[in-house]
Amino acid sequence: MRRRSAPILVRLLSFALPYWRTIVLAWACVAGASGFVLLMPRVLRWAIDTGLAITDGVPTGDKQTLIWLGLAIVGTAVGRGVFAYGQTFWAEWISQRVAYDIRNAIYNHLQRLSFAYHDKAQTGQIMSRATQDVEGVRMFISMGVLRLLYVVILLVAVLVLMVTTNWKLALIAWVFLPIVAARSIQMTMSLRPIWLEVQELQGRLGTVLQENLSGMRVVKAFAREQYESVKFAKEAKELFERSYATNRIQAFNTPLLTGIWMLSMVTVAWFGAHEINGGSLTEGELGEFMLQLTLLQLPVRSLGWIVMLFARAQSSGQRIYDILDAESAVKEKPDAVELRDATGRVRFENVAFAYDAVSPVLRGIDIDAKPGEVIALLGPTGSGKTTVVNLMPRFYDVTGGQITIDGTDIRDVTIASLRRSIGIVQQDVFLFSATIRENIAYGAVDSSQEEVERVAKAARIHDFIMSLPEGYDTWVGERGVTLSGGQRQRVAIARTLLLDPRILIFDDSTSSVDTETEYLIQQALAELMTGRTTFVIAQRLRTVRAADQILVLQEGHIVQRGRHEELIEQDGLYRQIYDLELRDQEEAFEQAQHEALEAMPSPAGGTR
Repeated sequence: MRRRSAPILVRLLSFALPYWRTIVLAWACVAGASGFVLLMPRVLRWAIDTGLAITDGVPTGDKQTLIWLGLAIVGTAVGRGVFAYGQTFWAEWISQRVAYDIRNAIYNHLQRLSFAYHDKAQTGQIMSRATQDVEGVRMFISMGVLRLLYVVILLVAVLVLMVTTNWKLALIAWVFLPIVAARSIQMTMSLRPIWLEVQELQGRLGTVLQENLSGMRVVKAFAREQYESVKFAKEAKELFERSYATNRIQAFNTPLLTGIWMLSMVTVAWFGAHEINGGSLTEGELGEFMLQLTLLQLPVRSLGWIVMLFARAQSSGQRIYDILDAESAVKEKPDAVELRDATGRVRFENVAFAYDAVSPVLRGIDIDAKPGEVIALLGPTGSGKTTVVNLMPRFYDVTGGQITIDGTDIRDVTIASLRRSIGIVQQDVFLFSATIRENIAYGAVDSSQEEVERVAKAARIHDFIMSLPEGYDTWVGERGVTLSGGQRQRVAIARTLLLDPRILIFDDSTSSVDTETEYLIQQALAELMTGRTTFVIAQRLRTVRAADQILVLQEGHIVQRGRHEELIEQDGLYRQIYDLELRDQEEAFEQAQHEALEAMPSPAGGTR
């Protein structure tokens, strides 16, 4: 396990360590490419001085030697090309593998984090870190770490060779090197904070875009297209301005650095010509030195770029490790055991919960749900109903008391086995961009078509699916937008029932269906709930009347409990909810029940 106290760059490099053999191969290619690059000026010098020698205006060079030297130049170029290809190929392979591993690490860690983290995280920022920041790390591995060796070898070797070729020319050339290097580093250091802003702005822009697309129906319902366009344009403009600022800095400095380098070459050429006239330098030596000076331009100007890559990797790595270092509020004990053959006895014992130290949500919650019982949770908005059911599968952990299943504290069992024992239909139904069959079988992918159809019939969605041209192979749009609210909920119910859990949780699961459809669903669920402990958050009278226990919550407390017939006689919160919300449903429910019975075929044929 990586130590969190280690420097960010060291921790990033640990992702490359599993590929050390490939790194060695890449560095071997770096050494080979560097060797051929350094050999080229010396071969050129021999070609000029030996094959193109002129004495008193008369060519005295050896043509055969010149041919061989020409072939040597070609061979050197080919050798350099082969090793350069290997260097680029393996460096890219390593960097892409590291990026692949980091993205998987981010994704897998996000899956393990509890609801508490995702409640606060912004999707756009997370996506930016999994894309833009990982790309920054990839470039650091490819162009920074592996390229750094090439730059160092080239820089040191060329400086030494320049001295051995002609120390006077070397001193003249070196006057310009600090200027170019300093300017390159200064340029990249100026760009670094701007690039950091660009990364942050990309995340913000992604957040605005993601929220807009997810809430498109709300945007159109309130005719806020213009407002959203202005909001997006504001973020996009700021991103443009900061990105443009980087281009402006580069546009000024790139020709400036080129001009300084060209000035150094002109100065060296002028002094070299003077040395040739004085007989202390040959034409081949000057050609060799000029080519060495050209080769030196790459490592010198790359210094600033490499400094930038390291700086960017530092900031990108910090943002990545903000995710990887995030600890889940819900942790599994090392000695956690599998929850097997649960009967469904669920007990809340003096349970308390708070999202933070100053905001208690639940206090003193006591529930004893026996196998096969239906527990209905009622209460005004914010009373804690959803929080109660979210504690059972450990989406959050209690901050006081304990929850047990069959007498075992749920914190002592593995999270996977706990959640396999609990089937959930959440209030915000989410369907994936896949076929209807794949959505129903999401939790049990090996289920047969017969099993999928069985639960679809139980959820009263089979007939609708079969009416579609492609049946169960019909593609569901993103988040299930191609289905109605009631259809999405029935698909979600079928998806849960396919797991055959011992404990069921329905979080307002029939709130988006009409009364008649609700009656048909409840008929099917009544049989399927037999032997299963069921918790229902519902505002429908049918569910409330069928419950074995009704728990009325207010401000995080259970203020009433009992059956419908008992609570309706009491002058309390349940009676208020009944008068305000449930009484009107009674007549509608009885009417729907009567119509459904009338529509059923009679034993003698026809309808009743």
